[in-house]
Amino acid sequence: MRLINKKLKFLTNPARYSDFLNLGKFKKDKLIYFLSMMIKIRLVEEHLAMNKKNNIIKSPVHLCNGQEAIATAIGSLIKKGDTVFGNHRSHHHIISLNTNLKYFFSEILAKKNGLNKGNGASMHLIDKSNSFYGSVPIVAGTIPLATGAAFSLKYQKKKNISIIYMGDGASEEGVFHESLNFASYYKLPLLFVVENNFYSSNLHISQRQPSQSISRFALANKIKFKMLDGNNVLEIYNHAQSLINAMRKNYEPALIEVFTYRQLGHVDWREDLDVGVDRSKEKLILWKKKDPIIRLLRSLIKNKFINMNFYNDIKNKINTIINRDWKYAIKSPDLKERDLTRFVYHEE
Repeated sequence: MRLINKKLKFLTNPARYSDFLNLGKFKKDKLIYFLSMMIKIRLVEEHLAMNKKNNIIKSPVHLCNGQEAIATAIGSLIKKGDTVFGNHRSHHHIISLNTNLKYFFSEILAKKNGLNKGNGASMHLIDKSNSFYGSVPIVAGTIPLATGAAFSLKYQKKKNISIIYMGDGASEEGVFHESLNFASYYKLPLLFVVENNFYSSNLHISQRQPSQSISRFALANKIKFKMLDGNNVLEIYNHAQSLINAMRKNYEPALIEVFTYRQLGHVDWREDLDVGVDRSKEKLILWKKKDPIIRLLRSLIKNKFINMNFYNDIKNKINTIINRDWKYAIKSPDLKERDLTRFVYHEE
């Protein structure tokens, strides 16, 4: 616990951060991939925020602006046969696995050709072809599913892993603790990725738990864990790669707790600075200085890998794709009234 408490002081303090990342032995292509993927996720989320504000999108959208580094790093380590499960805030998880944006946007708009045939919108996403086995709005609802998938992988003696993305709020559900215990006892290849952004909806973790770290539960269950800067894509990648490689060789669970911050509020485009929780404009400004995209961009420019023109070219190319795929989704067929119960009731 001393180690956990020591790391907490650094990872939870937005005033303590490094402008530049240690690029280490990363090759240029890998670094540009990380930058491009984070930009792609950010631009998609900004596009969704704008269209939700303009009432084009009818369902709620839980956006991940500021949390892009986590899925970018871990998503790049996924192999065919792995299983990935999300939660209610999972756009970045599925985008990082290179889902087709045409069908992703179609799902957000409840179109027939969406990833879930238009039945789920933002919070019910699935793309098995890219290893994403589902997201749900029920807090902690996918944790036992990921645990079961890990059990199946071990039972079949496959060298694959199961990954569950969860927020700090999900740690307050009993099924999380049951799954930790089960994964530890049966030595399952299951990676718990805790995106600790300090808020369960709009309630700060200090108002819900005696400690701001979820890693203490991994410690209690004798599970390997890492507490990381969730806005440093390189740090996340290095530690996740080490843990995942070990999991593939020796069936065992692990937990990565990444400390980050939502630049937007709990849902939709608002910043949620006026809902009576521990969230202020001053604190948001400090966390934005730790923006994962800006930190990697500055590091790449400092080391003369790229310049601002290169960065702007990436953004322009991605925006072109987003606009093209959004138009495709807008023009796609809507659900009909008869489709509402098509997958609910079975008719003989």
